[in-house]
Amino acid sequence: MPIETALLILESVLLSVTIVLLLYSIREGRDRKNLLMEIGRATKILTRQEYFLSVIDSMMDANTEVVGCITGRYPADDDRKMTRDIADNIEKLVKRGVRVKYLLPKFPDRLHVGYIYTKAGAEIWYSNCLIVHNIRFIIVDERLIVIGIPESIGEKEATKKGYRIPSEGLAMVLKGYLDQCDKQQTSYEDYAREIMRQTGTTPKLLARELHIDEEELEKLAK
Repeated sequence: MPIETALLILESVLLSVTIVLLLYSIREGRDRKNLLMEIGRATKILTRQEYFLSVIDSMMDANTEVVGCITGRYPADDDRKMTRDIADNIEKLVKRGVRVKYLLPKFPDRLHVGYIYTKAGAEIWYSNCLIVHNIRFIIVDERLIVIGIPESIGEKEATKKGYRIPSEGLAMVLKGYLDQCDKQQTSYEDYAREIMRQTGTTPKLLARELHIDEEELEKLAK
């Protein structure tokens, strides 16, 4: 066999091996990327769960009151159980004589969570106050704060994780900011009426869209 032919065959074999290794490397890189994405999703879920669990644990330590700002976003599938758990804890706290008050951003889709927490016994207020759109937190007995951190900037972004901070000084500062919103807040009942009046939406349509009890909205409309 001529040496030129042997070299040509060897070059072809090496080229084939290189292509196979390149394809394998691309596939491995894609699998690695998918694995990292899955790890990222799992980490995000765990941190969100830890945040909600921290909120629930802190609430149950309350003796007099729990106040704060929350996003009140319509709960996704993973958050519905947490929302129900928080509502159950609100009901337990209120029965013990603990005052629970939440301030939510003035967005119509926040009525759903407002309705759930109102039924549990919490005081729910809506506001366009700047602090409601920039920060989310609860204050327990003016001595303990749980601050939520969103995924990215924006009042509609989901809370990614939270920090539990025992600090009476910080609690006083944050509660002072809340007090500044008193003149700019609307109760759950008045805000529901306001939405129906401004949009012309019937209680039936609003109840269907936001998953709120229709009879409850009928009473408010009257």
